[in-house]
Amino acid sequence: MIETLQSSIATPFQPIQLQKTVVSQNEEAVNRGEKGSFVQTLQDVLEHTDNLAKDSRKVSDGFIKGEPVELHDVIIASEKAKTSFELLMQLRNKALDLYREAIRTQV
Repeated sequence: MIETLQSSIATPFQPIQLQKTVVSQNEEAVNRGEKGSFVQTLQDVLEHTDNLAKDSRKVSDGFIKGEPVELHDVIIASEKAKTSFELLMQLRNKALDLYREAIRTQV
C-alpha cells in the first residue's frame, strides 16, 4: 500500500509536466478544429489540484497511522497541494477581475 502511495506522489516538477501535457493536448484539439479546449484545461487543472489534495491526505494519514512514510514525503505532498490550490485561487481571482472589468465596460 505504501509503495502505491509513494509511487502516486508527484515529483516536484509534475505540475509543469501536466501544464505541458495540457498545452500539447489543447494544441492538438485546436489543430483538429475542436472547440472547448479552454474548458477542458480548467477541468484538468481542477482535477489535478483535487488529486494532489487527496494524495496529500493519504500520505498524511499513513504517517499518522504509523505506516513507513517519511516525514519529508508528507511535507512535500502537502506543499504541492497547497501550491496547486493557491494557483487555482489566483486563477479564480483573475477571472473575477476580468468579469468585473467586462461588466464596467460601457458599449
